[in-house]
Amino acid sequence: MTDTNTAKHPVAFASDNWAGIHPEVLAAIAAANVGHTVAYGGDQWTLKFQATAKRLFGDEAEAFPVFNGSGANVLALQAALPRWGAVISAATAHVNTDEAGAPEKTGGLKLLAVPTADGKLTPELVDREAWGWGSKHRAQPLAVTISQSSELGTCYTPAEIRELADHAHERDMLLHVDGSRLGAAAAHLQTSLAAVSSDAGADLLSLGGTKSGALAAEAVIVLRPDATPGMEYLRKINLQLASKMRFASAQLEALYGGDLWLRSASHANAMAARLAAGIDKAANPDVRIAFPVQSNAVFVELPDEVAQRAQARFAFGAWPSRAGLYRLMCAFDTSQEDVDELLALITA
Repeated sequence: MTDTNTAKHPVAFASDNWAGIHPEVLAAIAAANVGHTVAYGGDQWTLKFQATAKRLFGDEAEAFPVFNGSGANVLALQAALPRWGAVISAATAHVNTDEAGAPEKTGGLKLLAVPTADGKLTPELVDREAWGWGSKHRAQPLAVTISQSSELGTCYTPAEIRELADHAHERDMLLHVDGSRLGAAAAHLQTSLAAVSSDAGADLLSLGGTKSGALAAEAVIVLRPDATPGMEYLRKINLQLASKMRFASAQLEALYGGDLWLRSASHANAMAARLAAGIDKAANPDVRIAFPVQSNAVFVELPDEVAQRAQARFAFGAWPSRAGLYRLMCAFDTSQEDVDELLALITA
């Protein structure tokens, strides 16, 4: 029997990965569970999502559903670079801090991490590592990867991405966007998914599904196929080719075929904004917002006793880069009541 007692499964602010499957995505999985169909991507759901990817990101776009975000990032970057290639990233980027060395160990890539003030790269920051071409002693910087939104919850504007893309292309480098929370950024900026990826000059995109309410469904979107050959083969080599791909594609189509991605992201962002506004309104000098709230993440400085009091009711974690800094994440199913209860605990 299914346990529907939500009191036994309380809402958390630890990560949007903690949320369940969005009901509309779950319905899409059930709807795809009919009869037999071609395996490994020849099914009607995958073909439909391919058409959706072209509609969203341009006629050249090619979609490759995969299982998870780390797999999407490694696969995309591996397709973009030769064995001697290196990738420039922010020091806080997920590929650098939270993928257990997968880009290096699985992808065979060298990461060149640059410290940033707010999680975002600039052309000037890229140039700290964009050098040494032709030297046999240095891994060759051939790609830049950015997280949209960043690991600190900040968003690149379309103009900022275009500036990075142009800067990279002038140096014969590609630009990859880790879009595990691309919807949150687009919703915050009130623009399209393409405006913060393909239209701004990005070459490759890791398109998130899990954090928007999917189950083991992400995608690599190749925006310039001529620059990134071999994806058809690398996906299998990297253990990211699903035999029953229709169930991943059905979820991605449910999210991106209509406006579900936007509704989910807008709600999560609104809950984060409500949380930040409540903290600011309390005007407690010991409780401070650390970074601009531009997505569904709120980074806040908390005294130990306040953090412990709130964590007794809601799960959330300390951010490792700074003592006393905590990340509060909102999801598609975070309610106003959840936010207000958390606010009462941390502003009391």
